[in-house]
Amino acid sequence: MQIKEILQTKGDHVYHVAPDATVYDAVKLLSELNIGALLVMRDKKMMGIITERDYRDKIILKGRASKDTRVDEIMTKEVFCVAPTETVDSCMKIMTNKKIRHIPIMNGDETVAGMVSIGDLVKAVIQKQEVEISTLKSYIYGSYPE
Repeated sequence: MQIKEILQTKGDHVYHVAPDATVYDAVKLLSELNIGALLVMRDKKMMGIITERDYRDKIILKGRASKDTRVDEIMTKEVFCVAPTETVDSCMKIMTNKKIRHIPIMNGDETVAGMVSIGDLVKAVIQKQEVEISTLKSYIYGSYPE
């Protein structure tokens, strides 16, 4: 299964924040949307990503004030991205190896096509397995279409 199939179901809307926004505003948006990461974008160009982990490690544990710190001061600038044609399995490997939970999907022209989380990938794998199990049960019990 390719990532573009997940985006067809999930949609391609990506929540984002401006690099000059305060970390407080970014964390407030994360909380309101009940999500774990926001892309940092200026003029439709991705500049980085801010995650709950960035907030924990670069604000809370450093004793910094989120209302006085800009997003671009703590965002992760080295963002691992994949193309829409990447497979779910390869994305899961990347996310596991890099210890990340969100991965932006980039078109060939460097525009953002969407973003998936590890939860999105696990959901897709489970749905695929449910279909396979159902098909196998139908086959075993003799109701498999001819």
